Amino acid sequence: MAESKRSMNNSLEPTAEKKYRCVFFDLDHTLWDYEANSVETLVELYEQYNLKSRGIESCESLSAQFRIVNTTLWDLYDRGSITSDVIRKERFKQILQAFHAYEENLCKDLSHDYLMQCPKKGHLMPYALEVLDYLSAHYSMSVITNGFEEIQHQKLKASNLTQYFDHIITSQRAGCRKPSCEIFNFALSSNGIKHHEAIMVGDNLVADMGGASNAYIDTIFFNPEKNVHDSFIVHEINCLSELRQIL
Repeated sequence: MAESKRSMNNSLEPTAEKKYRCVFFDLDHTLWDYEANSVETLVELYEQYNLKSRGIESCESLSAQFRIVNTTLWDLYDRGSITSDVIRKERFKQILQAFHAYEENLCKDLSHDYLMQCPKKGHLMPYALEVLDYLSAHYSMSVITNGFEEIQHQKLKASNLTQYFDHIITSQRAGCRKPSCEIFNFALSSNGIKHHEAIMVGDNLVADMGGASNAYIDTIFFNPEKNVHDSFIVHEINCLSELRQIL
């Protein structure tokens, strides 16, 4: 159980006892280590397509450019400015263009192979399994993700996470995406609970924290890089192990 009271400085004062029944989790960057799995995949693709011969000096430079482009595109997607198809079509196009290495067929092959290989990686954020083992004894749990349906299920299977969750709610399944409150209402309905009986854990201030707050669901902001922000949230943690102090 968690004790919390929202205050003006984003801190918490333990006054009113909360009785949560369900914990909602984001997947990418929260449980599934997107960065580690992505880098491993890019290393494989860098060698497979001999990208050094195409002017991309190192795998590190490829990974750095991938992160810049990918973060920008997903932010636009979360804000409803682009569709998932745009991410698939534009991601490697923009990356290759940055190195003056764009070729249409190469772009298509890299995009296809990345989507085939990356979801099969199983790196998790530190303490993910330990925390899920602990929480599963006390709460039901669901994943709420904007990721693609088939791909997100592959990630969960590859990292042995499927067993922990009663529901895997993707934006494709729900017909809406975070930060829309509709996807959170869909999750509440799927679990047969009210908004005050759930709490959301995620790394994205807009999609996870903003969306859950719009649905009147308490939030736990996972901020492992300790990024400075002025968003209003209920709880903030830097390591998943800290969830045991809250739940």
